[in-house]
Amino acid sequence: MSALICGSLAYDTIMVFPDQFKNHILPDKVHILNVSFLVPRMRREFGGCAGNIAYNLKLLGGDPIPMATVGQDFGPYREWFEEHEIRLDQIKVIDELFTPQAFITTDHDNNQITAFHPGAMMRSYENHVKDVAGVTFGIVSPDGREGMLQNAKEFAEGGIPFIFDPGQAMPLFNGEELRGFIEQADYVTVNDYESNLLQERTGWCENEIVKRVKAYITTQGPKGATIHTPEQTYNVPPAHERRITDPTGCGDAFRAGLIFGIEKGYDWMTIGRIGNLMGALKVEHPGTQNQRFDYDEFAEQFRQQFGYALQD
Repeated sequence: MSALICGSLAYDTIMVFPDQFKNHILPDKVHILNVSFLVPRMRREFGGCAGNIAYNLKLLGGDPIPMATVGQDFGPYREWFEEHEIRLDQIKVIDELFTPQAFITTDHDNNQITAFHPGAMMRSYENHVKDVAGVTFGIVSPDGREGMLQNAKEFAEGGIPFIFDPGQAMPLFNGEELRGFIEQADYVTVNDYESNLLQERTGWCENEIVKRVKAYITTQGPKGATIHTPEQTYNVPPAHERRITDPTGCGDAFRAGLIFGIEKGYDWMTIGRIGNLMGALKVEHPGTQNQRFDYDEFAEQFRQQFGYALQD
């Protein structure tokens, strides 16, 4: 089974300022702000929602097909995906633009200043779900506005079940558009904050969203996840991490587990536990694509944490 992962591929450049921003910003001068921060520590990570979900799904032995638009500087990311045998045939390079990228500077208080350049992502509408053969499942994750609207429409028209994952792209859409996404999707997944925002923007309460989909999944960080279906609500306990290194990308890891579990036809408690364990394994590592394991290792971790084995 092949899952089409629609969303962004991006570079994350992460810099650490060995001080506090507040020591270098004069509150009464913010209207003429002109500051410079020396950042002796810097790393570049592969990111973007589609990239992160595809990477994690591949670790589980799934068959992800990331679909995204990237720029002239995509070479290192291409080599990374080739190394991990992740398909590249639905990634379109736009030579006159850059690959999307975030520049994140963090101080000693974990305050962050971020600049995001969307680059080629703004032309994601140039890719089409309807042009991809053999797809049995999909996800519409944060991407360019027009691309997300188009992908949802083409999944629905093609009769391909898919997850709507609005994430940080939610502010791009009005209430009517968000209601349209939900009506077309089979599943909706959000975190706690996004769930409240989605209800506010659509004017639909949780129950009104649930009755329109097969499942409405809300992640709750260290508290686990809640899966609402029209028949029942499942409170899924968290998995236990050995250490907390970096929470960035945990939501994308959860979504990969969600896709894997749905494709396998597992029950909802098992699907939620797979997602939670994927998030726990990610949080133990810096960045979004630095954890390493195969399906057998994951299955053994699952058995140890939850007391029963995954059935193939």
